[in-house]
Amino acid sequence: MSGMTSLLEPGMFVRHPAQPDWGLGQVQSNIDSKVTVNFEHQGKVTIDGRRVDLVIVFDPEADL
Repeated sequence: MSGMTSLLEPGMFVRHPAQPDWGLGQVQSNIDSKVTVNFEHQGKVTIDGRRVDLVIVFDPEADL
């Protein structure tokens, strides 16, 4: 896994750097660099962590 992808675990919050309109997302799973995230405004999306480095949101309340 590349970049931050290896750190992602279910329950963590992220944002997609190229899709800010998707809103805040919560990681559902991370298997072999395939990260499934449930985004506020896009729903469930599977992302190839080798192509996209999701941005970890450490404090979702402060990120609003």
